[in-house]
Amino acid sequence: MSPEERYKITSGEYADFIIEGTKAVNTVAADTAYSLQVIKNRYGVAYLPASYMTMNSVYTMGYYTIPKLYGLLSYVSLESSGITQVRSEAGYDLYGDGVLIGFVDTGIDYTNTAFRNDDMTTRIVSIWDQTIESDNYPKNFYYGTEYQREEINKALQSKDPFSVVPSKDMIGHGTMLAGVAAGTNLEEAGFSGVAPNSELVVVKLKEAKAYLKNFFLVPQDALSFQSNDIMQGVDYLLQVAKSLNRPMVVCLGVGTNQGSHDGVSILDSYLQEVGDTVGISVVAAAGNEGNLGHHYYGEINPSREKEIIALNVGENESGFSMELWGYVPNIVEVDIYSPQFEFVAHIPQSLRPQETREVVFQDTTIYIDNNNSEPITGDQLILMRFKNPSSGLWRLIVSGTGDLTTRYHIWLPMHGFITEETYFFNANNQTTLTSLGNTVNGITVTAYNPVNESLYYNSSRGYTKDNGLKPDVAAPGVNIKAPSFGNTMVRATGTGIAAAHAAGVAAMLLEWGIVRGNLPVMNNVIIRRMVVSGARRFSNIPFPNQDWGFGIIDIYRTFLLFTEEGTV
Repeated sequence: MSPEERYKITSGEYADFIIEGTKAVNTVAADTAYSLQVIKNRYGVAYLPASYMTMNSVYTMGYYTIPKLYGLLSYVSLESSGITQVRSEAGYDLYGDGVLIGFVDTGIDYTNTAFRNDDMTTRIVSIWDQTIESDNYPKNFYYGTEYQREEINKALQSKDPFSVVPSKDMIGHGTMLAGVAAGTNLEEAGFSGVAPNSELVVVKLKEAKAYLKNFFLVPQDALSFQSNDIMQGVDYLLQVAKSLNRPMVVCLGVGTNQGSHDGVSILDSYLQEVGDTVGISVVAAAGNEGNLGHHYYGEINPSREKEIIALNVGENESGFSMELWGYVPNIVEVDIYSPQFEFVAHIPQSLRPQETREVVFQDTTIYIDNNNSEPITGDQLILMRFKNPSSGLWRLIVSGTGDLTTRYHIWLPMHGFITEETYFFNANNQTTLTSLGNTVNGITVTAYNPVNESLYYNSSRGYTKDNGLKPDVAAPGVNIKAPSFGNTMVRATGTGIAAAHAAGVAAMLLEWGIVRGNLPVMNNVIIRRMVVSGARRFSNIPFPNQDWGFGIIDIYRTFLLFTEEGTV
């Protein structure tokens, strides 16, 4: 790829579109020369002039081609997951030896002793920092800078490490997750990661481009990442694992409320393929959207004409997007009313995709896309983008068609992309898993408090939109000790922390199965089966369920079940 083409990857003058294979983006751009970066042979990212990204791009380019925006999902106890019992009572000396754990997140504080060996050398194999441009980018990725173990060790020996390897985790989220999953045993600090002998591969994501934030009306100061950068980050992790011939756990602590929530997006499909690979595990956070009022579910019986939805918009809300997803074969139509109960717009039934419609009401502009059959899912999608919305109580009057019950979901953006004062009245806390928690054979992890064994209040709930059994398990994720800046420790909460804990457990299983040769064909499908089968369950709650999945992750029970009974 030439320097001119590389420039397009990071420049805000060019828009990114996700496609399958190397086919043209679509007829709109078919006659335009564009740069293409292929991911895993089947997928690609096309870079076109930003002028191709207009408010009408859902119609002209397709909703599925537009990268989605992802945010962070986290805001010590080893015994609660059966880890200590496995190492002592069961005699399994499993610490993640020979296994890599990869993180696609905000980077890592590589100077922290939580990521060093006893001789103070690094346990990090490499860092791909997508935010630092140089000619030392990873092979076939063409942007960012890759730092190998040798460079990191050289930096650690320097009085000024960041003058040698300038990659920093300015947020701390990636550092926390890496520490929980694989932090070195630090007795003086009373801390150890779940798999302290595993090695780490780290991707620091670049922030989303300004044009994409503008399109989805996400504040420019909101920390967000593009799905295509996440895909390429995961692809980099796999490239490193393959080059070293080592098993790997991919830990994902980012998520989004965008998309159909049924595990069929391009990124979800890609991760499903990754999870089918022998020696690879994919662990994703469930999300922290359960009780934030960002999801509405409605049913309209044929005998009932309509349903009224109340949406409160905060005073300081500059803009937001909102997605309504229906079910085949019914079609919904929507009437929008202002806080003064003035009629604003009618979204009619439509059998064909419609161009983006712009509705101006006082100081509020609403961009409406109505697609009866979104190409990936086949379901109806109505995307509503509110720019400078009036504060107060908006009302959506939804009506259905046909002689079947009309069902639909509406999702607002995730926490951090809108103000806390924007939410649905009568919100539904189920089907609030963020993507990537809907990926079919990924291991989706929710968070609980190991002190009192209560579910984290804001944990996202299942199931998926098409009733897929998610989440899979719960792991410690409330007030968990984790490394932070400058060799300090903090207490962290969220399903991202829980996913990191589960990633450490998956590393222990890969050590047992792949490294020690007990189950050489182990992939994420098998790991998921072992984890959910061995999960600890309460006698007074039916399982699986939308809150806890199959129960609390417990590797001790897993080994009792799968080794003593010989089921694996």
